[in-house]
Amino acid sequence: MYVIARKEFLQLFTGVKSLIIIGILLVTSYYSAKFSTLLVNDIELSPKEAENIHVFGLLVLVVLFGQLFIMGLSHDTMNRETHERTMRFLVSRTSRASIVFGKFLGIWTFWFACIVVSHVLIVIFSHRFDLFIFSQLMSLLTYQIAFTLLVSTLIPKPAFTMFLGVIVGLMFPALSFWLVFTSNPWFSWMKYLNPYYYLNREDFTFLVILLLAGMMIGLTHLLFRRKEC
Repeated sequence: MYVIARKEFLQLFTGVKSLIIIGILLVTSYYSAKFSTLLVNDIELSPKEAENIHVFGLLVLVVLFGQLFIMGLSHDTMNRETHERTMRFLVSRTSRASIVFGKFLGIWTFWFACIVVSHVLIVIFSHRFDLFIFSQLMSLLTYQIAFTLLVSTLIPKPAFTMFLGVIVGLMFPALSFWLVFTSNPWFSWMKYLNPYYYLNREDFTFLVILLLAGMMIGLTHLLFRRKEC
């Protein structure tokens, strides 16, 4: 499992798309933290919002484009191996559970490293670290990584998951916010499966997001066990 995780982690750091996304994260964090005082002066904010204004840019970036970034980099993390016939080699050398959890761990560690470095830049200017917001961001990314892994297992063709990744990445935030605030009885119940509903609350209910992510990882493992490689 750890060998697969390390391979996935290193692969994510070598691609051009990965470097571009890392650059976007770091530039956004830098300028958001550096010029946050201008936002405090120009926008009417609550004391809590003003206190966390340094992380505002990174928070908006992950919330709006996190799913797009993750699917852009890892949409084919499972089906690429199947399509190229290399999955048979992996299955013969290790368990299917190790493959699923190893790939998840490798992708998760990559994004954890990116968010940590981004927060280091923010801390340099703000001189404070908000563990609560950091945990919220990581819970959302965990959910998005689990969702990407599930989609890559369900859909066998990498070309289709690449196209779907763009569509889902762009539509996911808008649809999620609509589900959070809609009063339509046919759809309002779906907000409980939506991570944005728990992020909108200022308490530790965001931990439910990790439970939802765990359920998707479990479903991914179940589907992969029954899948022909």
